Parts: sequence; structure tokens; C-alpha cells
Amino acid sequence: MPSAREMRLRIRSVGNIAQVTRALQAVSASRVRRAQQAVQATRPYATKAWEVLLHLASQPARDVAHPLLTQRSQVRQITAVVVTSDRGLAGAYNANLIRFCLETFRAAPAPVSYVFVGRKGRDMLTRRRIDVRADFSGLPAEPTFADVSAIGRLVVEDYLDGRADQVFLVYTSFVNLLRQIPTTKLLLPLEFARPEARVTEFQAGSGPAPAYIYEPSEEELIGQIVPRFTALQVFHAVMESRASEHAARMVAMQNATQNAVELTSALRLEYNQARQQAITSDMLDIVGGVEAQRA
Repeated sequence: MPSAREMRLRIRSVGNIAQVTRALQAVSASRVRRAQQAVQATRPYATKAWEVLLHLASQPARDVAHPLLTQRSQVRQITAVVVTSDRGLAGAYNANLIRFCLETFRAAPAPVSYVFVGRKGRDMLTRRRIDVRADFSGLPAEPTFADVSAIGRLVVEDYLDGRADQVFLVYTSFVNLLRQIPTTKLLLPLEFARPEARVTEFQAGSGPAPAYIYEPSEEELIGQIVPRFTALQVFHAVMESRASEHAARMVAMQNATQNAVELTSALRLEYNQARQQAITSDMLDIVGGVEAQRA
């Protein structure tokens, strides 16, 4: 049985751990609110860009065959952009996403190369000797669109150069503080069939689309809007993943704090029982010595 001094040291160490986890919980709670606000801030621009793209696609005399909108007859290479975190202490956040990614591309019809955003996903998947196209670890704690735009440029260039026939985005969608869902969606070629997967707040109007004369031409507009919208989707996925990461870390630290408090209570009870037992033993020794002297 450990001594009273060892018990006191253990109680103190568990209390210190509880203080750290409580501080991490508070930091994650503030960061998840800021990440949610950043996600909401990207939606007006994304909604308007998607609305313009849909309008260009719905023109009666549209003769625009942009490479980023063209489905390829044969898929020879797939690129997956996997968004994970740079740090741990987030529960099963990274493990769930990596497991979902492996299950999604296990039966892929073509070889898959990976673009990693986050050190944890890179470290977990490179052990499997997979094809790593690029690594964007070490992003700022609150990334801006400029920090993420290089990822969008990379996948657009790979698609245009033929190094990728399909580009998928794998990230964690933020639902609420207790629920985050691993998600995958086709990034390139851009599809108009599922607008809800692109911009959740856009509602297409009913009836025929009005015809407009665009200046510059439709080809130039699509050539500018589609790459920017692709980069914006990557930025939106990164912000969703950051919000999910902070939410998962907040819940994990909350559970760790509760476990530390419970362990401290159990250790204090064990310490008090041991101390009471030692006091009782000393009293018995004293009484036994007194009785021996009387005899």
C-alpha cells in the first residue's frame, strides 16, 4: 500500500492535470465559436458565386465546355484532399476521419494520391506507404483564405494537367458541439446536380432563368469563378474541420476534467482511510503498551 506522502503527491498531480484540461477546454470553447463565425462569414460569397455558376449553366444557348466542368470518360487517377488537425488531444476526431477515408477509397476504381492538410492525418496514413501528392501541415490557428488558396490552386492545376481525373475533399462536417460527421464530396469536376452539397443556404428560383448578356464572355467568367469557388470550398472545409476539431477537443477535455475530479475524490477517500487506519493502529499500540505496563 502506498504511503501517505505518495498519496498526497498523486492527488496533487491529478489536480494539476485537471487544471490543464480545464484550461484547454476553455480555450477550445472560445476557438470553436470563432470558427463557427468564420464558416458563416464565407457563405454569402459562396452563395453568390454558386448562383452565378448556376445561371451560366442554365443559359439556353450556353456553349461553354470548361475543363473543370467536364466529366472525363475514364478515371485513371484520383486525388483526395484530407483535412485533419495538427495537434492531438481531440479524442477520436482524427482516427474517425482516417478510418472513414480508408473505407471510402478502399474500392476506388483508380490509384489514389493524397493531399494532406494537417500533420496528424499525414503521420497516420504515411505509415501505410501511400502516395502523398503534397502536405500542407502547420497552417495558422485561424487560417485565412490566402493561407488555403494554395491548396485550391494545386488541385486545379493537377486536374487541368491530367494528373488527376477526379478530386475529392475529405473533411469533418461540423453539426454541433457533440456531433461531427466525416464527409466526402467531389471537388472536381464541378457538378451542378447537387447544390445542397456546395452551398446550403442557396435556394434556386422557380421558372425559367432570365437571359443576361455577360461582359466579359461566359468562358472568361467561368474560367475565373470556378477556380476561386474550388479554393473557397477547400477553405470552407478547413474551417468546418477546425470547428469540429475544437468541439471534439472541448468535449474530450471536459471528459478528462470530470475523470480527474472523480479520480481525485477516490484518491482523497483512499488517503483518508489510510490515514485513519494509521491513527487507529497507533492508538491501539498505545493502549496495548499501557495495558502491558499495568500487567
